[in-house]
Amino acid sequence: MQSLIIGSFLFFTALVAVYTYFKLKGNNKKKLSKDSYFLGGRTLTGGVIGCSLLLANLSAANFVGMSAQSYSGNMSNMAYEVTSGLVLVVVAMFLVPRYLKQGITTVPDFLEDRFDSSVKKGVSILFLLLYVLNLLPTTLYSGAIALSQIFDLQNTFGISYDMSIWITVWVIGIIGFFYAIIGGLKAMAIADTLNGIALAIGGLMVPFFGLLYLGKGSFSQGLSNFINTSPQKFNAVGGSTDPVPFGAAFTGLLLVNLYYWGTDQSIIQRALAAKNLKEGQKGVIFAGFLKVMTPLIVIIPGIIAFQIFGGGAKNPDLMYSKLVNVVLPKPLTGFFAAAMFGAVLSTFTGVLNSASTLFALNVYAPIFGKGKSDAEVVSKAKYFGIIIAIVSMFIGPFIMYVPQGLFQYLQTINGFFNVPIFAVVFIGYVTKRVPAIAAKISLVFFVGTYGLLQLVIKPDLNFLYQLAILFAVSCVLMLIIGKIKPRETPYVMEIKNIVDIEPWEHRHEAGGVVIFLMISMYIVASKLGLASDNGVTISTFVYVVIVGVLTTFAVLFFKKRDGDKHKKFQMKDDLN
Repeated sequence: MQSLIIGSFLFFTALVAVYTYFKLKGNNKKKLSKDSYFLGGRTLTGGVIGCSLLLANLSAANFVGMSAQSYSGNMSNMAYEVTSGLVLVVVAMFLVPRYLKQGITTVPDFLEDRFDSSVKKGVSILFLLLYVLNLLPTTLYSGAIALSQIFDLQNTFGISYDMSIWITVWVIGIIGFFYAIIGGLKAMAIADTLNGIALAIGGLMVPFFGLLYLGKGSFSQGLSNFINTSPQKFNAVGGSTDPVPFGAAFTGLLLVNLYYWGTDQSIIQRALAAKNLKEGQKGVIFAGFLKVMTPLIVIIPGIIAFQIFGGGAKNPDLMYSKLVNVVLPKPLTGFFAAAMFGAVLSTFTGVLNSASTLFALNVYAPIFGKGKSDAEVVSKAKYFGIIIAIVSMFIGPFIMYVPQGLFQYLQTINGFFNVPIFAVVFIGYVTKRVPAIAAKISLVFFVGTYGLLQLVIKPDLNFLYQLAILFAVSCVLMLIIGKIKPRETPYVMEIKNIVDIEPWEHRHEAGGVVIFLMISMYIVASKLGLASDNGVTISTFVYVVIVGVLTTFAVLFFKKRDGDKHKKFQMKDDLN
């Protein structure tokens, strides 16, 4: 049976590698440039961007960590997924047009233009610290948990659990940096297209076969047992003791997601590589639709595991892999392992490529790279990528000794970097007179205060609320400094229009569908739906219909408003 798992895993993994190689083969003859390596030559289309965004986000940390949280608690952590839909609509409507108009390669490029080079370097260093100390190691570690358990490395090779994690971390890391360092963003985006399809199929197979297992071969009976056995698990409206309190979902978590989807270099780099604004907006909104659907594959399995194995597991992070091994047929287990491997590689290589980009363009080039060719700059980026990949492979296995759950650890540590950066980007865009010194003071204040709260004071307040409060205080602080000592001249955004910036005509309707689905998910996963004593009733559908009507009116309003604005700009251009 183990040979079937390994055989199907190797077949699909090899298929993705060969497909990527032949798609890239023609590009190898082209002259290497910074745009071609770091942004895929600005040629990515909507479907590729959407799949690549999802794969860069959906690592094993989501499957392992989020299913562990729903296994131990309820569906409140669904907020990380479904509120991303709303955020991605906002990013598509407001941030992507600005980024593409400016023609930037990295987010710190904007900060240099808006403030000064030292703000750019400071934020670049924060990005690099985030990637090297947190994102890269946790991606490797979570992938190692899933794959080492699926392949049962402990029993197969007679090694300890710790050793199985070390070996798997290094295997993933070595393969991952070959993808990132040799192929660049284009290779990752191509591989992500196939891996995205595989992950969607593989991710849905787990709950499907899990329900068959619950129903002893009958899907309908399994679904009935699943819904009726533990209704308290289906409540996504979290309380104060849940991983994501409902209030935090629409305060601190929204800020975290705005940073992640709108300013994190490893994510937004996909949208920056769009061939035009239409494709960029299509891809980002498509990713929003996919994110709203992801609770089906990352959270529902945790509840199924609870119903099959019971509660009280010593290490909830192992429950997802245990579920996969129990419910999936062995050949499909190998296919799923390949899809999971692809998701881990996508996240790891995406972060690695972005870290190399930031180092090469924002650290090496300004200091040592003056007069150097694009090929030399890219070469240094590759060397830097190899170094940080090796560092992350040493750090990754030590996360197994962290007492708190993987996903909560990841999000808490991210707070040192994500919202502080977003606060500076936000103020940079919405104001014209706030000076560079305000951004620098804000970064030091935010990171220092958050560190004090997490490491010394440790208040009985969810870290997402802490981030929301610090964001508000930091913004007020920057505005006050801007009032006392404003810039000598107001900031004017430079328009380069490197790609066509005509917006996608159906962006409002597509965004409306995503927001409707997000709100509907909350209605169904609450005491208005599955979490009630009576389950889903006619009242549940009435609420969903009301949301649909209100969303339709909102879409028509914003579409008309933006259409009127476009006409005014056209008339102004004609007069000029």
